[in-house]
Amino acid sequence: MRAEFDDSLVTGNEMIDGQHKELIGKINDLLDSCETSKDKLVAVKTLDYLADYTEFHFGEEEKLQESIGYPGINEHKKEHDKLRQVVKDLYEMLEEEEGPSDAFVEQVNKNVIEWLYRHIKGFDRSVAEYKFMNESSERL
Repeated sequence: MRAEFDDSLVTGNEMIDGQHKELIGKINDLLDSCETSKDKLVAVKTLDYLADYTEFHFGEEEKLQESIGYPGINEHKKEHDKLRQVVKDLYEMLEEEEGPSDAFVEQVNKNVIEWLYRHIKGFDRSVAEYKFMNESSERL
């Protein structure tokens, strides 16, 4: 399964949406690398790239939330920590299995793509709505 950015993932915040598109691209790069090469080093390097971008994105989201006084920031950070743990688990899986297996790809689909879709549609959309509501009330 490849991840796709569609209208159901649009938050309405240009920065967040752009970063989500980039993140989805990096997830697909990881899946592509697993299909084209069973080499452990290739998978680890691609996972590194995804992990680094994820950290950048989480940092940007959290800065945005702090700047607008988003009341759900602590819960949102806990959700980010869940994905960080998933990434650690994926590294361990690559190590144990000597490379990207079918089970590894299944975990990426289940624990990264599905998590991301739920997170965007729930947590990230609520941040974008909160920001929009605050900006709208300031203009009144």
